[in-house]
Amino acid sequence: MAYDVIVLGSGPGGYPAAIRASQLGFKVAIIEKESLGGICLNWGCIPTKALLKSAQVYEYMKHSANYGINATGVEADFSAVIKRSRGVADKMSKGIQFLMKKNKIDVVMGYGKIKAKGQVEVTAADGSKQAVEGKYIIIATGARSKELPNLKQDGKKVIGYREAMVLPERPNSMIVVGSGAIGVEFAYVYASMGTKVTIVEFLPRIVPVEDEDISKELEKQYKKFGIEVLTNASVESVDTSGSGVKATVKKQDGTVTLEADVVLSAVGVVANIENIGLEEMGVKTEKGKVVVDKYYQTSVPGFYAIGDCAPGQALAHVASKEGISAAEHIGYNEKKFQHLPEAMDYNNIPGCTYCTPEIASVGYTEKAAKDAGYEVKVGKFPFVASGKATAAGATEGFVKVIYDAKYGELLGAHMIGTNVTEMIAEAVVARKLETTGHEILNASHPHPTMSEAMKEATAVAYGEATDI
Repeated sequence: MAYDVIVLGSGPGGYPAAIRASQLGFKVAIIEKESLGGICLNWGCIPTKALLKSAQVYEYMKHSANYGINATGVEADFSAVIKRSRGVADKMSKGIQFLMKKNKIDVVMGYGKIKAKGQVEVTAADGSKQAVEGKYIIIATGARSKELPNLKQDGKKVIGYREAMVLPERPNSMIVVGSGAIGVEFAYVYASMGTKVTIVEFLPRIVPVEDEDISKELEKQYKKFGIEVLTNASVESVDTSGSGVKATVKKQDGTVTLEADVVLSAVGVVANIENIGLEEMGVKTEKGKVVVDKYYQTSVPGFYAIGDCAPGQALAHVASKEGISAAEHIGYNEKKFQHLPEAMDYNNIPGCTYCTPEIASVGYTEKAAKDAGYEVKVGKFPFVASGKATAAGATEGFVKVIYDAKYGELLGAHMIGTNVTEMIAEAVVARKLETTGHEILNASHPHPTMSEAMKEATAVAYGEATDI
């Protein structure tokens, strides 16, 4: 089986890389050990959004009286919620199957291991092996849930995100260790369903990569929602010998023992780069990632690496762009693409967290901008002052913008509130086009919308606010 390009992994980096390579006229094979679409479509981005939507619908129905509608006997069928989530994932995975056929990409199911330059050995589920050959190999093997030495996952009482999506029944109590996107999203899902949730975060604030104001607002909203939040705290050990779990948690003021039915470890992910032949081929790695240049070439010619196993942000949209760029660079090498792909700007990548309220951000935080030496203009517009948010009963949160005081460049945008993950793209495109604050102010934003909060926050930054 000989190809021009072999893609190892079919997640949100791998399958776009394969499609783009096929569009450029290459013969392409994609190797997948489990399900097309990878973790994102099957056990990550997509099914979690289905769970979150069910949780949000349940919250709406419990508070329907706020909208003048009386709904009685509202109950959450936990198993049905899980079933719907799995159905959404299955549908999306089938969609990738269609895309592979449409683009004439051969799918080879099994575990791929690089055996030589241009050769991958694929071991099928039944143990049979076959060799797949190709001039170029794109490594897109993704990542898995990270395990801490003192928080070993047993899949029953100490679980990762994968088990959290398919628990047979709703736990009465849960400890979530880690408050990144995975941790706070599952915290909201389970708390909304009636689980008593405690978040334990090692750093001084939750969602620690976000602007400090965002962290404070989410913690305030979560505490109001009934979620207990412990920061500057670490799980030292867990005891699973009883009916539930006892977690010893070290805080600044001493040590406490927390009891729960289950502990969800959400302390991050680790790249899947072991046992795929990288060491034997001499492909350079560093800090658990494959070392690549701006075109995703590894230290060994003919090998590329993208997505979670490369150094960029571990986000689906990052992986997709990296995969397309890698395919286009191969196309440029083979004179099937006219120019080198544009290098990715990793300081203009939007980050989205789909808890309630949602979080979306791009660019510098206020602290990072000041640390970088910028004199800044900062504007914040609360949704409580938004007509659309008030009408929708969604007044939590705000939009915060940071501008360079000297030239008016949009340095960063940070949002927390309903549907802000749909709003952040304006800031991403604005930054890409080097738009200034005055251009945002002079661009008509529709009223009444949540999105006009971007303009309103900019008006606050420039001392021209009329609605607050």
